[in-house]
Amino acid sequence: MFQIGAAKADITAFKKGVGMLGYGLYFNTMESIETPLFARAFIIKDEEAGTKVCLVNCELGFITIALKKGVLKELRHRNPNCGYDDDNFMLTAQHTHSGPSGYSYYGFYNISTPGFVMEVYQKLVRGIADAVEAAERTVRPGHITASAGTFEPDKEVAFNRSLDQYNQNPEVKEKATRETAHLAVNREMLLLKFTGEDGEDIGEINWFGVHTTSISNDNNKVCSDNKGYASRFTEDYFSKQGKTDFVAAFAQGTCGDVTPRFIYNPKHKFQRGYWEGKYRDDFESARYNGKLQSEKAIEIYENAEKKGFEVAGGIDYDTLFVNFANVTSDPEFANGQFDAQTGPASQGVAFFGGALMDGPGAPPPLLWVFRTVSRMVKVYERILCKFKNEKFRAAVDRKYRTQGKKDVMIETHARRVLGTKHIDRLITPSWLDPSVASIKYFFEKIGYKDHPWTPRILPLQIFTIGNIALAAFPFEITTIAAKRLRKSLEETLKDKGVRQVILVPYANGYSGYVTTFEEYQVQMYEGGHTVFGEWTLAALQTKFDQLAKAMLKSRAERVIKHDDLPPDFTEDDLNQYPYLKRAWYIRQEKRELKKLQKEQRAAAAMVSVAQ
Repeated sequence: MFQIGAAKADITAFKKGVGMLGYGLYFNTMESIETPLFARAFIIKDEEAGTKVCLVNCELGFITIALKKGVLKELRHRNPNCGYDDDNFMLTAQHTHSGPSGYSYYGFYNISTPGFVMEVYQKLVRGIADAVEAAERTVRPGHITASAGTFEPDKEVAFNRSLDQYNQNPEVKEKATRETAHLAVNREMLLLKFTGEDGEDIGEINWFGVHTTSISNDNNKVCSDNKGYASRFTEDYFSKQGKTDFVAAFAQGTCGDVTPRFIYNPKHKFQRGYWEGKYRDDFESARYNGKLQSEKAIEIYENAEKKGFEVAGGIDYDTLFVNFANVTSDPEFANGQFDAQTGPASQGVAFFGGALMDGPGAPPPLLWVFRTVSRMVKVYERILCKFKNEKFRAAVDRKYRTQGKKDVMIETHARRVLGTKHIDRLITPSWLDPSVASIKYFFEKIGYKDHPWTPRILPLQIFTIGNIALAAFPFEITTIAAKRLRKSLEETLKDKGVRQVILVPYANGYSGYVTTFEEYQVQMYEGGHTVFGEWTLAALQTKFDQLAKAMLKSRAERVIKHDDLPPDFTEDDLNQYPYLKRAWYIRQEKRELKKLQKEQRAAAAMVSVAQ
């Protein structure tokens, strides 16, 4: 029997005008609140062995290294003996695109903000710490049951949004079409049920892969989207039964190429995207999708003892920090190749085109310009290799060899856009597209000249709780890529008595996508945002395999060899990159103020006439 605690706390970090995190568009800012945002914490202890783990799921776009560092620091400040560190504390996000940005050390993820927003960061840190503290106060003896259920084919809950790349995989025997897109996803929901020793309901956490993008990129209201509604519906269901403290977390699963949108509506504008959910109203679509997830979770929960299995055994955990910019993959995971390597992070032109079903990015004519310039830069750099030193030639060769078919747009480790570090001199003029103006504005006004724009060093983490394992990683992963990763982990961890591996994406940090090698060659949105190159999945499998094999040994015998550790940013560092309102937003505020003043004068005049 375990000791179990669960609780939630508010993390609605609202600051009017700050950009939202997910779509990356300059007009997708916070103006009001549709729903609050919560962090839900679960604590599991094995008192006999003196071990414990904490898993927190947050209604946020993703987790940043800064956020996890801040929460651990806050917990230690409140209680120096809290017992949490990088290894036994797992911080995850359910990936709403309608939550705050501005809480990353790394500039690329603060472009839509723009800048680092201390108010947002502090609210998140304190709110998450509040959830953990509250969960600690509820710890009591209890049981964990693992179970699963599959959505019926007629449930309009999840659809593959990138069929061209999905169909490249050898696992796909019958090519998926738009009519069968709902079957080209993993329709299984995995769930952990927590109950007290007397059978009292404590809570549940489940994992199901569908993007939290029922709400579109033209939204300006903070909202937890479909998974947030699912949590609310489930907690309300148990509350009506008198279980007012029941905690229901709908964590994100392997949703890299999975969308809740399935209806084409040509009446929408391009920038919003032509696809929508069940209803014309996005919030209604989010509630509809959330209701489907809630109903499935309740069904699994209530039948868990019949169809699932009891989680039993000890608790173990560990973390491996990986330099994903420099991994040589095991040939076992790289189609037998011995030179399958990753390279420094680069975003491709395809990434800037957006995921068409979940919200387009730059318009096609501008993408053509980007692609043309990118290919010109590649030719130019190849020519330069004839006149430069060996170090330059090696760097250029590694970049294009590891990035493969990607048309490189931004090199976030080298801090270059379309081949130049001088962002103000970009060949693409700002007037051509507001997104270009946004990038120029951010890096000219705010900077980030001294640090890479995205992280190199990222954490992989494994919890084993009896006969299950949670494998956490800081990426979005596609359906087939996840299938391969889960299979390789289960093969290794079975020797530790693990019966089921649950993949936990969006955990402890963030740095883009993971596709299969075959999917990457198509260079759709997901491949364009697989930043470490075409062998990223092989690298992820390789490093997870190293961590899993290390965990087959006892803690006393175990040696974890980190590639490096993430750098700490000081307060002085962060103060160099403060939140700074864009000029267009300031102009918009002035227009709104003038409009309000005009309305007030008109109202005053009417009152005067009436008198």
